Amino acid sequence: MLRREHILTTQILIPRPREEVFEFFAAAENLQRITPPELGFEITTALPISMGAGALIDYRLRLLGVPFRWRTRIARWEPGNAFVDEQISGPYALWVHTHTFRDAQGGTLVRDEVRYRLPGFPFGEVAYPLVRLQVGRIFDYRARRLRELLGPRA
Repeated sequence: MLRREHILTTQILIPRPREEVFEFFAAAENLQRITPPELGFEITTALPISMGAGALIDYRLRLLGVPFRWRTRIARWEPGNAFVDEQISGPYALWVHTHTFRDAQGGTLVRDEVRYRLPGFPFGEVAYPLVRLQVGRIFDYRARRLRELLGPRA
């Protein structure tokens, strides 16, 4: 049975130069700063991580209270412009997260596109409404934290 692919897209204007914003995202340890605390997110790969195409990053986190490990690979790396991380192992049948950075009036437009497929039994498509809600909440939290961390300078 084919599992359906889902897509989440978000964008946020950050009032900082693109190079500075990209540098924030290029530091893997900042991912923990923009992930909701209830996920218990922890990077288990030794820091700092040399980011670039082929870099592997291991995490430990909890989703709905269930602990699991997640490994991603940087599939594409275009400094200052874009990067793509793909799940190698983890909770999804597919997870491809494309980050793009563009100059915009007033700062940098950060766009995220996540393509994902849910695993089979016992979750599958039955769990999609709950998963969609959870993924949306994670990205809403991320936007709030980015505004706090990279908002206008005092």
